[in-house]
Order: sequence, then structure tokens, then C-alpha cells
Amino acid sequence: MEKTYSVVFYSKSLVEPVKKMKDFLKSKINWYNSCNSEAHITICEFEIDESQLDSIKQKLSQIADPFTPFQVTLNHFDSFPNAGAFFIGVTEESKNSMVPIMKKVHETFKFLKLKKSDNPHLSIGRRLTPENLKIASELFTAINLQFECNEIVLREFDPKVKQFFVIEAFPFGSNPAPEFAQGSLF
Repeated sequence: MEKTYSVVFYSKSLVEPVKKMKDFLKSKINWYNSCNSEAHITICEFEIDESQLDSIKQKLSQIADPFTPFQVTLNHFDSFPNAGAFFIGVTEESKNSMVPIMKKVHETFKFLKLKKSDNPHLSIGRRLTPENLKIASELFTAINLQFECNEIVLREFDPKVKQFFVIEAFPFGSNPAPEFAQGSLF
């Protein structure tokens, strides 16, 4: 059976402060897309048959192994007005650490029909009307959240509750791939 999965950066330490922001926004504009979704930074989303899941997990483990944990700082609010998305952005330094991981995931799973994110951000709301985007940008003006990014996480979509849930984490192993050295036969 086909199911929907996503690969994300995720930290328990972000869940509560972001939930408070989402709840506050919800108290002002009522229900909106992603108001109930747990804090995460999307890398990609895809649909596969459950029978492929073990292979996907194996690849995610291999992707994560060479990376070393690093600090991520989310320090500003921004929006994608065309998509009605209001989000927390990361610093340039954090982005420079996250993008190579995102690219590696995209490259590894290019055989799947991916919905990719190339720009690391933590969504507060999606598909907001221009009026609600304006309200969000007036409510939230300053932010400084940090977390240690030490893994990538696989989540599965539950169609009953219309939310993704973490099913497995793939820790960074700090094991850079050895450089291939050209040997001599003589």
C-alpha cells in the first residue's frame, strides 16, 4: 500500500515554543494549514509502497553517517507571499550546514517523485491569505531559537489525523567517507 513520508530536520526542543506561536496565531485567525503540525524543517516528501520502506531507511542511514552535528539558529521571520507561507528562517551559517544534507537526500532519492525543499525554513503557517500573512508578520517580529542538528528524521503521514509522525531518526555519525587514493602497482 502506498503511503506518504517526509524527511525532515527535527528537534524536540523546538516543538513547544513553536506550538505556542502556532496556537497564538490560531487564536487570532482561527484554523489554518499546518497549525497542528509539529515543528520541523522539511527536506522532502514522497509516496512509496510500504515494501520499499526498509530500503529507504537503509539509504537514510548511509546519508546521515558522514555528517557531523552542528548548531542551527533560527533568527528571523519571513514569508513566501505567493504560497501564503509564514516561517522562521535560519541564519546563513545554519543554511550553509543544512543545504548539503538536503541536496544529498534529494540526489539519493531522485528516482522518487519528490516534493523538495531547497531553502531551510520552519513553517508557522501555510496557504495563509494575504490578510492573515499580514497579521502573522505583525504578531511575530523577533525570534531566536537554537537546536543541535544531529540527525535527520523520517516521518509517516497518518491520513486519519492528517499529520505526519516521526517513525525513525538517523543520527549523524561524524564518519566522513575516506578519500580514494590512487595506488601504484609497481
